[in-house]
Amino acid sequence: MHGHQLAGPLLYAADLLGTFVFALSGATAGVKSRLDLFGLVAISFAAGNAGGITRDVLIGAVPPAAISDWSYLGVSLLAGFVVFFWSPNIEKHRSLVLLFDGGGLSLFAVAGTQKALIAGLSPVMAISMGVLTGIGGGILRDVLVNQTPTVLQEDIYAVAAAAAGVIVVIGYVLHYPTFAMIAGALLCFFLRVMAISRGWRLPRRKA
Repeated sequence: MHGHQLAGPLLYAADLLGTFVFALSGATAGVKSRLDLFGLVAISFAAGNAGGITRDVLIGAVPPAAISDWSYLGVSLLAGFVVFFWSPNIEKHRSLVLLFDGGGLSLFAVAGTQKALIAGLSPVMAISMGVLTGIGGGILRDVLVNQTPTVLQEDIYAVAAAAAGVIVVIGYVLHYPTFAMIAGALLCFFLRVMAISRGWRLPRRKA
């Protein structure tokens, strides 16, 4: 099956919006690292699509939607150009990168979990696919700009994606998928905002 065949209208919209928001976060990180226009566009596509491509390959939805549907490339390019022309001082606003990242994580976590459930995966593996979809783009973005991936630090990141996945699974079982996707995305974004603004962290063992 093709990657786009698993997506209904809501899931398709969430996937595209997540791609756009993560692409924004990639381009914003690229501006901070002083990449040129080509570099911004490249990192936009990488950040926006790495998680979704990995998910689709693992669940057998090939070719992945990001490759077979031009819309994913289109929104990634749009994000790169928007950031490039929007503000020359955007690199000063690290919180903006983190908010874009939180939005992309939220959308991808719920879309990835829902798509995996539709593909027939078990709830636990569907949640894992949701987490992978959410963190994949952020990891590649951080690696490309030579930063330690956020998910490997003590920030509440993968845990927030997993929490969203749990909500989606519950809604899927109870036959309220739309409500669950919205609630899961809001919960994930809330946890990321709290981690950014209030310093919520996972425990870390002292050396």
